[in-house]
Amino acid sequence: MAKVIVTSLPTQGHFAPLSAIAADLTRRGHEVVFYTGRLFEERARATGARFEPFPAEIDYQEREPGSPPPEHEKLPPAEQMAYVLKYFFLDSAPHHDRRLREILAEFPATTVIGELSNLGTLPMALRAPRGERPTLVQIGIAPPTFESADTAPFGPGLPPPATSEERERYAEMRTRARSALADVQQHAEAVFASMGVTLPDFLFNAWCTVPDHLLQLSVPAFEYPRSDAPEGFRLIGAIPPGPGGDFPLPDWWADLSSGRPVVVVTQGTVANEDLSQLVVPTVRALAESDVVVVAATARPDGPDLVREALDGHVPGNARLAGFVPFDRLLPLADVLVTNAGYGGVQTALRQGVPLVVAGESEDKPEVAARVAWSGTGIDLRTGRPEEDALRAAVGRVMSDASFRERAQAVRAEMAEYDPFGVVAEIVEQGGQELPN
Repeated sequence: MAKVIVTSLPTQGHFAPLSAIAADLTRRGHEVVFYTGRLFEERARATGARFEPFPAEIDYQEREPGSPPPEHEKLPPAEQMAYVLKYFFLDSAPHHDRRLREILAEFPATTVIGELSNLGTLPMALRAPRGERPTLVQIGIAPPTFESADTAPFGPGLPPPATSEERERYAEMRTRARSALADVQQHAEAVFASMGVTLPDFLFNAWCTVPDHLLQLSVPAFEYPRSDAPEGFRLIGAIPPGPGGDFPLPDWWADLSSGRPVVVVTQGTVANEDLSQLVVPTVRALAESDVVVVAATARPDGPDLVREALDGHVPGNARLAGFVPFDRLLPLADVLVTNAGYGGVQTALRQGVPLVVAGESEDKPEVAARVAWSGTGIDLRTGRPEEDALRAAVGRVMSDASFRERAQAVRAEMAEYDPFGVVAEIVEQGGQELPN
């Protein structure tokens, strides 16, 4: 059987899909090394893989709940993205490159599977032609960033062009986007040069085109068509959610089957430091509505923070939760209100649940735009929506059957895909183990 290295950042949205892939490969009998941060060591080992930790100098732990965000999270979205690209993704790449080379020296993998945030996997593919090195597979856990004549530049969350005038405008925007990221590009070229390789293109293109395969966790009904996609680009459907385990059901769980519509609101597992952005306004907005609202805060102190924000006056129709496994919760939901994390949106659509999305950090505007484009929900185009806007959007999604019909159509399309099978096929076609 094959030897495989799987790697991801030690954050939930990055780790979860890669760990599911690792677990599937070990079930098929392949030998897997999981290279990630120590924070996820136990969960990495639970996949059946051997664990290898990130170098200590670039490993990091999750912030304690309630601790202040780092300085870069206070920057405007564009500046925040540039900061993260330069000082997290790029500056860590040489460390990852060096550690991956050490692992490969004693574990001659035929395939390396990562996600786009680990730029340290790219030098391997740039140093030698295919066939003389491991196959590099990147899993698209966020919307694709590569430039295309058929889309707007990545970032602002614009739909595909509908007219020739829009195509021309988007082309101009791509030129401006490259100019705005010139400092990041220069930084990237210097980092790659320090690893003895040349970055062959604009960074947003290179981390999609350098890998042998870019397997996007999406389906055509939810992803913009591109006539000029890279050769290795492929839509493979969404990763099925893992089992929730022995989750103790709260005493209000039966309320979700009372016959009243169920609205779930969440800010995911990353951008949930300030629950006043979306969770609290949604609870307030729907306080007088004939629905059950589940505030899934994804943090242990989340219910207390929501109570505090509401001055202790929790509406009678609200149910507050820390961690609730979505594979148990979303089948009972009528609407998901979310800040548009890619994994959460895909999980909702796997259940055919329509959405109201409100996100403006990281890749969230791009995810939200796809929700609107696909007809599966409403994009409020802000990270801090007003209560009236939330109430109106939830009401419209529940009353207009087209949103659920489109979400159900995406669900049906996802059911036609086998993402694990696609990855396994690539791994199993990797040939014999590479010589030491």
